[in-house]
Amino acid sequence: MKELSLHLLDIAQNSIAAGARHVDLTVEEGGGSLSLTVADDGRGMSPEFLAAVTDPFTTTRTTRKVGLGLPFLGLAAEQTGGALRVESQLGAGTTVTAVFHSDHIDCPPLGDTASTVALLAQGLPEGMELTYTRRTGRGEFRFDTAEIRAVLGPDVPLSEPEVAQWMRAYVAEGEEAIG
Repeated sequence: MKELSLHLLDIAQNSIAAGARHVDLTVEEGGGSLSLTVADDGRGMSPEFLAAVTDPFTTTRTTRKVGLGLPFLGLAAEQTGGALRVESQLGAGTTVTAVFHSDHIDCPPLGDTASTVALLAQGLPEGMELTYTRRTGRGEFRFDTAEIRAVLGPDVPLSEPEVAQWMRAYVAEGEEAIG
């Protein structure tokens, strides 16, 4: 994947597939590093599966026998001198953290995180919430679907086109303010 925001999308989709009720995306920039974290409260992984999760031939999918998301993310991080860490516990969820040396020539661009976050938010299953936190040396921006639902009320879904457009613009504006 050419943009790191697409990795965030891929891992968050894994969280949704794992039955998570809450997914927390965090992007931190500073001191020459860029860190992406996706944490969820889904099913989690067994120790055996966790030990093999970065192997491209380890996947829970039944439609194909390869899972390239985590291996590609790990490779991208390692190419910059960074690393990938995956922590998981059955019944408690999973946390994936990729750290990149942002000043390295091979560091991929972050990409359009505003569109990624808005797309994830508008496609959330019923009863699931998403938070997105972006931290830089200039401050912190936080997006929380629970807060948005509280303002909109129960009759306005996040998938409503005007709401989706607003969410994308809101995240882009928030990121610009601290970027």
